[in-house]
Parts: sequence; C-alpha cells; structure tokens
Amino acid sequence: MIKHRGFPGRLPGTDYQFTIRRPNPKGATRIIRRERHADRRPADRRADEGFILALWEQFGEEPFERGNLDAGRISWLFGREVVPAEEPFDPESYDALLRLDAEQVLVSFPDLFDRA
Repeated sequence: MIKHRGFPGRLPGTDYQFTIRRPNPKGATRIIRRERHADRRPADRRADEGFILALWEQFGEEPFERGNLDAGRISWLFGREVVPAEEPFDPESYDALLRLDAEQVLVSFPDLFDRA
C-alpha cells in the first residue's frame, strides 16, 4: 500500500479521517458509492470539500493510487467527483487507480477554489 506523503491525515480541527495508517490484514475496504442527501450536516460537507481540495492539490486531474486514502471518505465522492481511472476497476484494491473529474468537482463544489 502506497502512503501518500504530504497528504493531510484528517480535516484540521476535526476527527474526519482522510488517510489510514496501515493496511487492513483482511484486505482493503470496498469503495462504494454513497448517496449524499441535501440534509447532510455542514461538518460533513466541509469534510467532503477539504478532501476534494487535498486531492486536487496533491494530484490535480492526474490518476492516483488509492493507497492509504480512506475508503469511507472516497465513497462519499465516488462515482461523481472521484471516478475510476482504469478498467476493470477493483474497488477492494489498495493499488486501484482513481482520478478527479474536474468538471463534476466544479458542479458539486462551485465556490471551493474561490476560497482556496
């Protein structure tokens, strides 16, 4: 499992995790698409924004390995802002390649880069 050096471990000042410390001996947690409802708490939305911003600063639009990135946090964005960068895609692999869909990021978080 690759560890993304320089990537924030969590959203500053919160317990919202962005990375994991070590691989799960039973295998990587499956990445799934989680539905985001309009009534999500503001803190959850800030965590999504912080994670997207960290991904953008670290990788831009280039493909990246899942590595030590938290599957739960990816799952909130998967299939929309974070998409598979390879076919076939293995959602249970630490080596799976992902990428940001820049157009969808701008649709979902239109003012994110204005604040950065």
